[in-house]
Amino acid sequence: MKQLKITHHLPYGLMMAYSAGNMPEAFNLTIATHIAMCDECRAQLGSMDAVGGALLEDVDAVKVSDESFEQTLARITAIEAEPQEPVAPLNSDVPSPLADYIGGSLKDVRWRSIGMGVKQAILETDGKATARLLYIPAGTSVPDHGHRGTELTLVLRGAFSDETDRFGPGDIEVANEDLNHTPVADISGDCICLAATDAPLKFNSLIPRLAQRFLRI
Repeated sequence: MKQLKITHHLPYGLMMAYSAGNMPEAFNLTIATHIAMCDECRAQLGSMDAVGGALLEDVDAVKVSDESFEQTLARITAIEAEPQEPVAPLNSDVPSPLADYIGGSLKDVRWRSIGMGVKQAILETDGKATARLLYIPAGTSVPDHGHRGTELTLVLRGAFSDETDRFGPGDIEVANEDLNHTPVADISGDCICLAATDAPLKFNSLIPRLAQRFLRI
């Protein structure tokens, strides 16, 4: 993957939560995909993981049962015996964390139209949050909306702009209850994003609100 000019990175708190394993799967996927694209965040994560490992060395030992080792080996054996998912192709056009979820590349995505040329593909995660791919045609806007929780939006292709800034490939926008915005794809090309939300969006127009239940946004 070519070097990207990433200007919007993950905030410290999200990086710490990811390092500690305290995020839902949809957020883990989005963060892992950004980290695969971003040298700066990848280096910061390495430092956080090193600090976490050092802290674990100072934790008091906890006694475990005599059967724990045998039970662990049995679980490993059971996992190895399960059918393995196919490995993502080496020529995938997305980072490997995402490739594993879409079957290889963006050409394999089964898009579903949600109106005005915008398409989405909801990815299978643990249900504690939702991950989806969004395809926004050049010059098209996503309906004006706010947030009931946190939304992470990672640009994979193209770019979009909203009331806060412009976001290009590798950039990630973190939105919360304080942000109302209308993302618009650059006129120069279609935009594909990976978005994760832990609560439904708050659309300001009637039609998107009526469709929201069926589109799972």
